[in-house]
Amino acid sequence: MSRVIENPARAARDPLPAARRGPRAARLASGQWAAWAFLAPIVVYLTVFYAYPLFRNVELSLRNYTVRSFVQGDAPFTGLTNYAKVVGDPAFGPTLWHTAVFTVVSLAFQFAIGLALAVFFARHFRLSATLRALFLVPWLLPLIVSASTWSWMLNSDSGVVNAVLRTVGLGPVNWLTSPDWSLWSVTIANIWIGVPFNLVVLYSGLQAINPTVYEAAALDGANGRQRFWRVTFPLLRPVSAITLLLGLVYTLKVFDIIWIMTKGGPSGSSSTFATWSYRLGFGNLVPSFGPGAAVGNLLIVMALVFGLVYIRAQRKQDLT
Repeated sequence: MSRVIENPARAARDPLPAARRGPRAARLASGQWAAWAFLAPIVVYLTVFYAYPLFRNVELSLRNYTVRSFVQGDAPFTGLTNYAKVVGDPAFGPTLWHTAVFTVVSLAFQFAIGLALAVFFARHFRLSATLRALFLVPWLLPLIVSASTWSWMLNSDSGVVNAVLRTVGLGPVNWLTSPDWSLWSVTIANIWIGVPFNLVVLYSGLQAINPTVYEAAALDGANGRQRFWRVTFPLLRPVSAITLLLGLVYTLKVFDIIWIMTKGGPSGSSSTFATWSYRLGFGNLVPSFGPGAAVGNLLIVMALVFGLVYIRAQRKQDLT
């Protein structure tokens, strides 16, 4: 009895008998182990395929790697020398400009065309589901197929686009071999590939809008254009923001389309950070692993900055 009343404060804090604490603690421990077991695969996946490659890329950019040192692992530490070399390269300014033009123009047209198609298909007319499915074809095709198709269509001699231009009395255009047209050619192809993604996401956002809002706007005398700009567009703002953010991240890292169609040429006229990074690291007889990794890290930082801006804007919107 003296042992039972020896610690009354502990007995008050824990009303369960000692006999019941054991099984309950065992169940809690078992639940924690189960939670870790379910969490382990995603942790391993993120570590192996995201954290380690990112760490390795940063480490590559901070050392002077050659082919021999890349194999043996004895590259000297150079700090930010590779970043200074990249920023001081004459190709840095034009490549940054190409990346900005390619990204901004692609996003603007992908979003505008996707939104127009989403509003069009929201009317639920006959065959709308079939046509929506057909519009998904560019998104479902492998990128190598889409890029190869556009390369054939824009071929200067045998391309169908120049054939159409000849039939209307216009001269052929060197879409892929002219420095004035190569960047616009890969941008057009990227817009065509990205429109279905915007269509799907924005169409889903339109379906979430309550139809009674449109009925109320119609009763107030709003016409179709006013309903779009004062009802549809504001209510689509959260969906539009995430669509633009995902499109931005995807467009910044586009490599396949540009490399298959122009390889960043001619004379670097369609080169972006993604293709420049690859060319530095793997496209030369003497690869520059450090500068190539530095360009890749700059691309990651750009995407991260825009992501943080989106998160901050979203938090500010939630607070208001």
